[in-house]
Amino acid sequence: MMVRRLHRIIGLALMLPFLAWAITGFVFFVKPGYAGAYEVLSPKMYNLDQAISIQPDSGWLEFRGFKTVLGNHLIVRTMSGWIHLDPVTLQQRGLPSEADLIRLVSDAFSANPSRYGKINTISGDSVTTDTGVEIKVDWSRLSFQQRGKDTARLDLLYRIHYLQWTGLKTLDKILGMVGIALIIILTLLGARLALRGA
Repeated sequence: MMVRRLHRIIGLALMLPFLAWAITGFVFFVKPGYAGAYEVLSPKMYNLDQAISIQPDSGWLEFRGFKTVLGNHLIVRTMSGWIHLDPVTLQQRGLPSEADLIRLVSDAFSANPSRYGKINTISGDSVTTDTGVEIKVDWSRLSFQQRGKDTARLDLLYRIHYLQWTGLKTLDKILGMVGIALIIILTLLGARLALRGA
């Protein structure tokens, strides 16, 4: 009788986590809305007007040259990180003006205008659109990172699925370990009940 009662109590305690895990697992399996939420937004590239001859520095680990609506760019990786250079002078290219940033980001939006819409506000390296998408611009790498409301929703489902409920890493790990221990106990109690009944 005690085994059955303990099995019932643990089963009830795990009902909500199991339900949350099953629902979020279904969402991860079907993947509705993933395409836009995790879409990679990149600057729109154009063909170079002419070949650019670049003599690489010995400190460069890698480099790439390309053209955007703002002209030619040279992105270099060194031991200390990424640097955005002018391909002609090989001098570090300063941050773009707000007008240039608008041109660069708006040009990239042409890949998916329904998602990105129009630029609403600019604050430093962050651009927010009228569709609620926020774009972070990494000028040293000339790359974008976009995040919308759908991204936040899917990230929340991820945290629910992987038992990251409190936001405190240590506490979440403890709760996860307790949950796993309860699942093992539930399984053993269920097996005992099944074997007893056989």
